Amino acid sequence: MPKPYKIPQSVLVVIYTAALDVLLIRRADGLDLGVEYWQSVTGSKDVLDEPWVVTAQREVQEETGIDCRTGNSSGACLLDWQLENVYAIYPQWLYRYAAGVTHNTEHLFGLRVARGCPVRLNPREHTAYQWLPYHQAAEACFSPSNAEAILQLPRLALLESVASGGVA
Repeated sequence: MPKPYKIPQSVLVVIYTAALDVLLIRRADGLDLGVEYWQSVTGSKDVLDEPWVVTAQREVQEETGIDCRTGNSSGACLLDWQLENVYAIYPQWLYRYAAGVTHNTEHLFGLRVARGCPVRLNPREHTAYQWLPYHQAAEACFSPSNAEAILQLPRLALLESVASGGVA
């Protein structure tokens, strides 16, 4: 049975610490091409009406082993940044989508975790991870929308802190 086409709606989850160190994971599919694709957690909806937050929670769990569901014991704090990007799908991945689909809508989330948060990669999808200061993480990303989201992290983390009663 052929694999169903991907839905052109995905999440991007920037995982970071209070010190604004960002988790990047290396895609397994680039190594076959001799390329290192470093990125934040990404993934498409499983069904069209799946809520963005459910997609984000599932993808984080699948790709890193981090539980960011509401009420989790890890202390991870998932925040919907209420931002979206629309971008052209990279040519090497167009075959995953139905004929004529050329663009994807990406919904952005931030996930604040404790320093030293354990990461467990899915080896079919990712082969390595690294924590980098946010500006270095942005430089290391292959995706311009991912790099842009990471560069917004200081502002978005400050807004999150103010919203939760922290000191501005």
